[in-house]
Amino acid sequence: MNRKSFWGIIVVLLISGLVLYFDLKETPVKVLAAAAKQINLGKVALVFLAMLLSYLCEALILRLLAKRPGEAKRSFWSYLRIPLIQALFNGITPMATGGQPSQLAAMAEMGMPIGRSTSILMMKFICYQLVVLAAYLTAFASGFSLVASKFAGLAIFIFIGFALHVSSIILLLLAMFAHDWTRRMVKKLMAFLGKFLPKDKVQSWEEATLAQVESFYQESQALKKEKQKLWGVIPLTILQLLCYYSAPYLTLYAFGLSVSYFQVTIMTILIIMFMAVIPVPGASGGAEFSFQTLFASFIAKPGLVVAAMFVWRFATYFFGMILGIFAWSIKPAKIRE
Repeated sequence: MNRKSFWGIIVVLLISGLVLYFDLKETPVKVLAAAAKQINLGKVALVFLAMLLSYLCEALILRLLAKRPGEAKRSFWSYLRIPLIQALFNGITPMATGGQPSQLAAMAEMGMPIGRSTSILMMKFICYQLVVLAAYLTAFASGFSLVASKFAGLAIFIFIGFALHVSSIILLLLAMFAHDWTRRMVKKLMAFLGKFLPKDKVQSWEEATLAQVESFYQESQALKKEKQKLWGVIPLTILQLLCYYSAPYLTLYAFGLSVSYFQVTIMTILIIMFMAVIPVPGASGGAEFSFQTLFASFIAKPGLVVAAMFVWRFATYFFGMILGIFAWSIKPAKIRE
């Protein structure tokens, strides 16, 4: 692990430590002790199990997309370590920018050519975004008005996160299903920007954007030719996201709280939208704040909110980072195609 990654971990631990310190400082020890007594360790294990299942689903997706006649036979560990390494680098880089390169590096370590790896990850990304779009639209339609009425400040950032996500997914769909029109629109937009910005910079933007549009289009055509894989990947992606989105509900369940699964899951998706606009590694600080703000409506006792937030954050964030460190250290056999 390089020095940049090491400092990313330090920043995450520092911010998270400060958040925890201020939470503990404002919450009496007796209140926290009472909250701790409500934890059912057997049920807490379900939170971690849900996260493990989420990583397992992603590994199965990668293995399914990589499967083809004459494909080199690789161990399941070589696929399982990819989402774990992604969790590590998503957590220590701003806006999760390190996730994609780290997956390519992990696939190179198992002997897969860079072009093949990029194609597999792109197909996985397309399927993931299609499922995420449905989840975001459902959450926004069902829960945003409630959040806006109670937490107007937080709702603004959730709306920005929603707009950013949906806009990027719509651009992806346009590249897939309206290829020629999208290319024309990109060129027109860049021509317009060229009137106000340096032409060499705009030219580089245009080339990069058109290359991305072409990549999305080519991979979407590949997916259409492999419909059996598509029908396998989509259900696995839905299960992967359900496991991840279920972590807050299972956390509250572990504290003996009876809450609506649908409402908690909708709130969870809204939190993820908010986290998308926090420009620090792992959205540290913002994630804890949003959890406490939104889930205070489900939990009456302040000490219980802090305790539940800690369990949720550790399971969904630090647990993946810890597994990622081990996965990065245990390299698979390198089998070249």
